[in-house]
Amino acid sequence: MPKAPLAALTKYCDQLLRTVEIGDYDGAANGLQVANSGSVTRIAAVVDASLATVKLAVAAQADLLIVHHGLFWSKTHPWTGKRYELIQLLIQNDLAVYSSHLPLDAHPKLGNNARLCAALGLKNLKPFFTSHGQAIGFQSPTKISRAELSRRLERVTGAKPKIIPGGREICGRIGVVTGGAGGDLKLAAAEGVDTFITGEGPHWTYALAEELGLNVFYAGHYATETFGVKALAAELSKRFKVPWEFLDHPTGL
Repeated sequence: MPKAPLAALTKYCDQLLRTVEIGDYDGAANGLQVANSGSVTRIAAVVDASLATVKLAVAAQADLLIVHHGLFWSKTHPWTGKRYELIQLLIQNDLAVYSSHLPLDAHPKLGNNARLCAALGLKNLKPFFTSHGQAIGFQSPTKISRAELSRRLERVTGAKPKIIPGGREICGRIGVVTGGAGGDLKLAAAEGVDTFITGEGPHWTYALAEELGLNVFYAGHYATETFGVKALAAELSKRFKVPWEFLDHPTGL
């Protein structure tokens, strides 16, 4: 059975994703969040670290879990009830957890935004949408109808997007920021895009999009963020010669 050192995988991820350099929310805790006994024979990738996805990884006999949303967004103590069950599963099954949030969003090759743009056929990408000190998304000068863009989004994400048709029927400059960037429509519009693709946003953004003359596509927080963990796990598998798989646990949100 092929085996790779956890320390080597972790070091490679940190360097590749510029984990220390990329700013993020305090609770993101990017990097290795849970260690194991020191080696990796099988990698699993999920969007969210939770009891449910840890159970999926254990069933898949993985010993490294790559996640986009890690374990420590809010207070995680005391370790009782379901939290105890989670940590017990991790330790008993020697399962390490590596998390990457904004570093994985922002990566120009493996990131959620880069991969979604590529899947949609968007080209001539330029950095877009500053968050925590760096651009995390991309924009593309692409002429396409709202209807065709909606079809492409549904095809590549597997989810039908919710559309706010605040702009013209023919899109001319598209900005992409996966996840939950819907509350920042003004920031997107200020950077010159007429169409904004993200995962989700609050109710009041409908009226704001109309005021801004902005087309908005809410394509699903989960659905737009499966791309990065898949790409990272595939890259690790190729480099360190260990198998990987994506474990789908959709939220529908």
